[in-house]
Parts: sequence; structure tokens; C-alpha cells
Amino acid sequence: MFANSLVELDRAHLVHPVSSWRGHEARGVRVLRSAKGASVTDAEGRTLIDGFAGLWCVNAGYGHESIVQAAAEQMRQLAYATGYFDLGAEAPIRLASALAEKAPGDLNHIYFTLGGSDAVDSTIRFVRYYWHAKGNPERDQFISVEQGYHGSTSMGSGLTALPAFHDGFGVPYSWQHKISSHYVYRNPHGSDPSAVIEASVRELRAKIEAIGAGRVAAFYVEPIQGSGGVLVPPPGWLKAMRDVCSEYEVLFIADEVITGFGRTGPLFACEEEGIVPDLMTTAKGLTSGYVPMGAVFMGDRVYNTIAEGAGGKAVGHGFTYSAHPVSAAVALEVLKLYEGGLLENGRKMGARLLAGLGSLADHPLVGDVRGRGMLAAVELVCDKQKKTPLPATLNPSIRLFDRAWEQGLIIRAFGHGVFGYAPPLCCTESEIDLIVGRTKAVLDLTLEDPEVRAALA
Repeated sequence: MFANSLVELDRAHLVHPVSSWRGHEARGVRVLRSAKGASVTDAEGRTLIDGFAGLWCVNAGYGHESIVQAAAEQMRQLAYATGYFDLGAEAPIRLASALAEKAPGDLNHIYFTLGGSDAVDSTIRFVRYYWHAKGNPERDQFISVEQGYHGSTSMGSGLTALPAFHDGFGVPYSWQHKISSHYVYRNPHGSDPSAVIEASVRELRAKIEAIGAGRVAAFYVEPIQGSGGVLVPPPGWLKAMRDVCSEYEVLFIADEVITGFGRTGPLFACEEEGIVPDLMTTAKGLTSGYVPMGAVFMGDRVYNTIAEGAGGKAVGHGFTYSAHPVSAAVALEVLKLYEGGLLENGRKMGARLLAGLGSLADHPLVGDVRGRGMLAAVELVCDKQKKTPLPATLNPSIRLFDRAWEQGLIIRAFGHGVFGYAPPLCCTESEIDLIVGRTKAVLDLTLEDPEVRAALA
């Protein structure tokens, strides 16, 4: 009765993010009640393995008492402190220092946000200010990558290159441009890494030249494209993009909202190719999702240019909850957990996850298995040779998610039939094996679907 009441209240009042509003009304909400480690329990008492860490964010896993204590102690001592008026608090100051110490290269300056979307939005404003401060206001054009995701704010959603975030919203704007994704499995230039890299380099150069080399302000890229389907670039691709941006003096922004804090192995994915972005956005794993927080990492050159350009004037960008002391206290404790063994465990379990999912490659429905660290995807097809996606009539994203739920597994199911995985770094070997085993069960059940059989015929 209690759960039914919540379903009706939800249906009547709560607007859910990135959902079909009418579709959600018809289906109703699944209420989660509790969680521990890598598992969640719903209001009906069903326990499921969370193979997606909430929304790729609960990297440390659920139920760490030390995180709860850090938040409670900070609330008791100082529940809020603004960063305006030259005020501050100990926790965000120490967090900024710790992040700067761990960040690549000279990313020594940290601006805190509420999450990833407003971190990206903040970089757009900082980039614009940077070029105005340099006396180049004409550098006002931005480039991102097809199938990339950079949040859903009014400006960030235009850098995002997924139709659902554009349709009906009047974005992207005329100053937002795209180049093709590296998407190795479906790349028209083939799967050879050097061919994919060369094609992307040519396209980025051509795009910059077409816009005007003196007009391009910044290039935005995820080290691994998340919401586009967990698209992993070939080794060397990210560095090649960085090198082109350096050549044209285009600011390079790495969006590590998903990949940061151990998701791909190291603390930051940029470390894997030895690159230092001009700006870097993070969120999600920063607090392991326990409380909202994001961060913009800013290199010395960008920071000093903005500071000198402003002179004695205020840089007019700020949020009420920037550098919130409770969020910062949580993040400091989460960093301790990462360094205390979670990063290492995530690397081991990531290798086990990719090996396990790779063992499913011969399944009749599996076209591609890809990933890095604790970030992976399995792409389903009806024809392996032609790489034919599952029929849209199947409504794959909903049907596959539901089928996984019934098997006790939470995953991300992308539109045309891609399973996305981002389990907590605390997973045990048995939990990883259950994720793989339950995935196989979903594949087998899907293979029995009459509509799928018809498509395979």
C-alpha cells in the first residue's frame, strides 16, 4: 500500500529528468528504498546489482559510514558558507588544494559547481571571458564531437550532440559546431586506429579552417563518450585532438564528468594519454553521488589571463552553492576512500568486467564489446556482418532495461540497443560475475523475443 501511494504521488507531481512524461505516467515509478555496496533494494524488497552506479556517479559504492559522518560533522559545525564577499570555509579550501595537487599538469585553480552540467556551462563563460581579456572577442565559436554529451543547460545542451537534448529546445546555437565521432565500431573510415585518428584530425582541422582559425574559441571532448553509447577512442586519438588545438591556439576542454575519479582506471582519464587540458570539468565521482557537487579545473594560463583581464573588477560568475562546505567535506572523505584501495580495486574489477563481457562476443546478438576500466558497453545487432541495429519497433531502451531489471541488474540501455555499464569501484569478483551472468540471461531472453527472431531471419 505504501509503495502504491508513492507511485501515485510521483505520477501526479514529480517531473523526471530525460523521460517521456506521458510514458512515465503510464509505466509508473520504481521506488528505491536502500542501498549498500554495489546493490540497491526497491520498495518491494527486491535486491539488484547496480551495474551503472546510479547515473555513473556512485563510484565508491553505497553506504560508507565515514562519508555520512563527514557530512553530519560538517553540518553540525558549519552547514553553509558562501564564497561571495571573500568569505570561505575550511573544507572547500582543502578540497581545492587536494584536487589541484592530483590534477594533470598546471590545473591548479578550482571553481566549484553543483554538478556536471553547470560545470560545463561555467567553462563556456570562462572561455568567453578569457578571449575578451586577451583582446580577441571575435573568438566566439565552439566545436564539440557528435554523439558527445556536455550537460543539459541552455548553452551546454548545444555542445551536447544527441537529438533528444536538441529537439524542441532551439539548440544548438549558430556558434556551436560539431565534428564526427570516432565511434570505432561504426566508423566509415574503418576500425584501424591510425585511420580513425587521421580522419578525425583532418576533420577538426577542416572545421577550424572553415569557421576561421582566428574565430574558434574552444574544443570540447569527453575522453570516452558516455551517453553517446560508451564510445572508446583509439589510443592516441585524444592526444591528436589536443595537438591540433594547441597548433591553432584553440582552448582544449576535457569533460571528465563521467570518466573522472577512477572510472577508467587512473584518477583522471587524461592521464592515460599524458595530456593537460586548458580546462577540465568533473562531477559525479567527486562526491560519489552522495551530495551534489561539480568542479571546473583551470590551468594557470587561463586563470591568470582572466584575473589580469578583470583587474580590480569582479568576475561576474557565481552560484549560491558553489564551494558548499558539506559537499566539500564529503568529497574529501571520498578521495580518502579512492586512495585507500578503491582505485586499485576498480582497476582489477574493470579488467574482470571487460573480460567477462568479452566472453559474450560470440552471442548471436552481440555486435561489439568495448570499454576501459569500470566503463563498458555491449552493442546489440540483428546482423553481425551488416551491423544492423535492433528494430526501433522493439523500443530497445525501455524493453532491455526492463528485462535486465527482472534479472536483478540495473544497467543503462541506450536507444538502439546498447547496454552501458559503470559499476561501483567497490564491486567484488562475485558481483562482477553476476553482472556478466545476468547480462547473458538478458541476451538469451531477448533472442527468444518473436520480433527479434523475425529480424534475425
